Amino acid sequence: MHSKAILAIAAFAAVASTGVRADEITGSQYAIQFEGTRTRAEVQAEAATVPATRSNEPAGSRVAPVMKSALDSKLVRSQAVEAVRLGQISAGEINRI
Repeated sequence: MHSKAILAIAAFAAVASTGVRADEITGSQYAIQFEGTRTRAEVQAEAATVPATRSNEPAGSRVAPVMKSALDSKLVRSQAVEAVRLGQISAGEINRI
């Protein structure tokens, strides 16, 4: 008897689900009706400018250029060594508070 009840419920569910799909074939209730404020020529002119302003390169595919500096690297290193010696900055993994 238990299997008959399960079979009856499955049959009822199959019949009930067909009623849910009763709809127009075109699905026109989902169509949005709107009126644009721009002319066709304005839209086409804007679309023509897109290739000129868009890049075909994926984002991040280029390497950043080397930055130019007027400072000498030896001078910067000597200043860093002096700052460590005076305790103005920490060196290595020492956490100074």
